[in-house]
Amino acid sequence: MSTAIINISSLVTNDPSLGEGPLGLVQDAAVVIDGDRVAWIGESSKAPATDNAVDAGGRAVIPGFVDSHSHLVFAGDRTAEFNARMSGRSYSAGGIRTTVAATRAATDEELEANLTRYLSEALRQGTTTFETKSGYGLTTHDEARALRIAAAHTDEVTYLGAHIVAPEFADDPDGYVSLVTGEMLDACAPHARWVDVFCEKGAFDGDQARAILEAGKRHGLVPRVHANQLGHGPGVQLAVEVGAASADHCTHLTDADVDALAQGTTVATLLPGAEFSTRAQWPDARRLLDAGVTVALSTDCNPGSSFTSSMPFCVALAVRDMGMTPDEAVWSATAGGAAALRRTDIGRLAPGARADLALLDAPSHVHLAYRPGVPLVSAVWRRGVREL
Repeated sequence: MSTAIINISSLVTNDPSLGEGPLGLVQDAAVVIDGDRVAWIGESSKAPATDNAVDAGGRAVIPGFVDSHSHLVFAGDRTAEFNARMSGRSYSAGGIRTTVAATRAATDEELEANLTRYLSEALRQGTTTFETKSGYGLTTHDEARALRIAAAHTDEVTYLGAHIVAPEFADDPDGYVSLVTGEMLDACAPHARWVDVFCEKGAFDGDQARAILEAGKRHGLVPRVHANQLGHGPGVQLAVEVGAASADHCTHLTDADVDALAQGTTVATLLPGAEFSTRAQWPDARRLLDAGVTVALSTDCNPGSSFTSSMPFCVALAVRDMGMTPDEAVWSATAGGAAALRRTDIGRLAPGARADLALLDAPSHVHLAYRPGVPLVSAVWRRGVREL
């Protein structure tokens, strides 16, 4: 079945060959979907005949959001921690242990129900592709089951056994690194595409992180790195050196860090929900963009430091507090996220791309930042099927 979405006021394609500027904007546009792919893009008056037609009513269409960093396989709640932090306590990596205890105690069914709840929530806000990680089990059994559960819902699954040192290895961090690079990796690699490490004070240092990422690479996993969130450190430059697809957070950067990202192929994924939820320093997106770094935006949805599944919210934060223009923020939340996942079939709307798109109850994509907090996504197509 083919479907034409016609009478689109402003269409973001992220393909400059199709329209105006870096977003490839097409005015008074139409999109034709055939099966799970985009078949045609152009002026609404020139749309070819199709089996079905949907009148956008003069509203905007954007590619579906690509959320390239989330932690959705977990149990429990950290409301008390958030409340204390908003009352003056600072954020540290240690709070993860609370979620680890709850996750280990949860059944598979409880973990999957929680995951699907947040996926549904994200879909209603226009997210059509998401990456998610393990990291709240920290035993071979719990990490492997988290990845199995995640893999039933997405191809973008990340092994994060190296989230923090497991509590039972508190006095033997090297022993835990051996577990993460050995038995645990053997059990988890078949269910994952990516390997990640939290390279930060209170988690893993540069040497430990390198060993974990290189072990993952030997098992066919592609690196990603939690880098430079809480302070300056080796994470960003390590990410570039090992060929990581993405260095995530990038809040505290030296000039050498920025130069490394600009000269390499690693995407800088910024996670403004974390800064919002921890009252931390905002990443300087403007500095990265001006240096020529590819920037992605993502939610970092997790129960401790960024409990939001809303990509529109992150777009608004990036524009308000991180120096991005509305165009840059929307590109980074769609095409940028695709780049962070090394995907070319998503994050854009062009013939041959996957038919993932969101219809906004607004005449322009700029309204995502202009009207923060307003539920503007009125319809979503994923793989060519209308799901909202």
